[in-house]
Amino acid sequence: MSSPTTPVDIKPLPEAITPVEACTLVIFGGSGDLARRRLIPAVYNLLLDGLLPDKYAVIGLGRKPMTDAEFRNLVREGVIAHSRQALVEDTWQAFERHLFYIQGENEDAQTYSALRAKAEQIEQTMQLPGNRIFYLSIPPSSFASVCEGLAKSGLATPPAGSAPYSRIIVEKPVGRDLASAQQINEVTGKVFDESQIFRIDHYLGKETVQNLMVVRFANSIFEPIWNHKYIDHVQITVSEAEGVGTRASYYEEAGALRDMIQNHLLQLLCLVAMEPPYSLDPNVVRNAKMEVLRCLRPIVGKDVEQYTVRAQYAQGTAHGQPVPGYRREKGVSPDSITETYVAVKAFVENWRWSGVPFYLRTGKALPKRASEVAVQFKDIPQILFNANPANPQPANVLTLRIQPDEGLSLRIISRVPGTRAQTHPVEMDFQYSDVFGCPSPEAYERLLLDVMAGDASRFMRRDAVEASWDWVTKILDGWAQQKLRWLPEYSAGTWGPVEGERMIQNDGRAWRIL
Repeated sequence: MSSPTTPVDIKPLPEAITPVEACTLVIFGGSGDLARRRLIPAVYNLLLDGLLPDKYAVIGLGRKPMTDAEFRNLVREGVIAHSRQALVEDTWQAFERHLFYIQGENEDAQTYSALRAKAEQIEQTMQLPGNRIFYLSIPPSSFASVCEGLAKSGLATPPAGSAPYSRIIVEKPVGRDLASAQQINEVTGKVFDESQIFRIDHYLGKETVQNLMVVRFANSIFEPIWNHKYIDHVQITVSEAEGVGTRASYYEEAGALRDMIQNHLLQLLCLVAMEPPYSLDPNVVRNAKMEVLRCLRPIVGKDVEQYTVRAQYAQGTAHGQPVPGYRREKGVSPDSITETYVAVKAFVENWRWSGVPFYLRTGKALPKRASEVAVQFKDIPQILFNANPANPQPANVLTLRIQPDEGLSLRIISRVPGTRAQTHPVEMDFQYSDVFGCPSPEAYERLLLDVMAGDASRFMRRDAVEASWDWVTKILDGWAQQKLRWLPEYSAGTWGPVEGERMIQNDGRAWRIL
């Protein structure tokens, strides 16, 4: 048996990877940061890992005028700077021959005629069957124009048995409230069938997020105690060390609740709280997650003040660097009430989770960048090793670290060696890098491969998007009714406002120190 720090040589089973057909990936916003920093490096890493089909093409579409050669040079710089694996010159020279670029405006009908002509020419030259994936790395305001252009030009085809497929990837945010999310879903739904729409949340592609289901349903020790009888509460934290930086214009319109709670944290909650699906079929898994959203207790009326906290970071220091207050950031209104910190106390009202609070928190300008799910079990009886009420034993905690230091740990109580009957909490710790000896694939690698394979299990279905927005919009409406002119503040580089501490302390609990 290998020690925990000895890398394990794991060879993927052939059936573990769904084969993908030759296809053309069209990236709207192809000259933007997401394409350069994430999408093209993800495709390149899939090639290095031997997961791309032999025949493929990538077409970037953007407003900036560029030749194919200039586009290849641009994304090459992105691969060098951001790729999980180093650039291999021979492999890159073969890869870049599959990269193309076309300049055009999303609202211009001629863009789609030119795109179709170029796609068909590339597909004919490279002997591609006409399978197409359209990635919308653009503002939601352009979705309608793109979908209409794809439909009128014949680039988007309806779902069919053996015909070339057409799929669309919608980058978040899918709306800013329930009404706008429904509008976006209507726009995309007029052109594409639900089976063709992949609403991407990169958190769902992270290795440790995928491992949540494995931890729960591949280990018999957890399922019998995964309920209100044994679990005291759950904490889900996504903290960011940076302030808004260059994203102030976006953040002013979004805020922490829309930006993080509605998608990332609610999706993590669903994976923790879902019932065991009877299979790994995408719709079966998504049905199980949808049931959690249906069971979320609405936070309305006076509950908004009791179960939610919002705040802004004030002037402070993070990582030794001075940070201005949020309202002093460039592009932020001096009287802004956009929240940079949110804490929410949520309940899943079903038999399994009756009475168990889920504490969600996220914020900017916090002490460190980290994401984790912590499941705290109930205290042991106050006898034997827990007989001293003045010095109670800490509870057992299962922690799933999503980033950084991906892995999990279980806190248990152990006896301290010596002549005294002394106990101390210890961590049973597992880290991906220690055991498997290689970095985890980036989230976009997994998700792009899933789209090519037609596997929608890690993507949000229309009803789930609207259910999550329905829950969040009720909180937004409650905040609007408060008519606050200023939000509570917390110093940059700290773990949030005193109001956030009080919310959990009033329940006799405390936030974990990450």
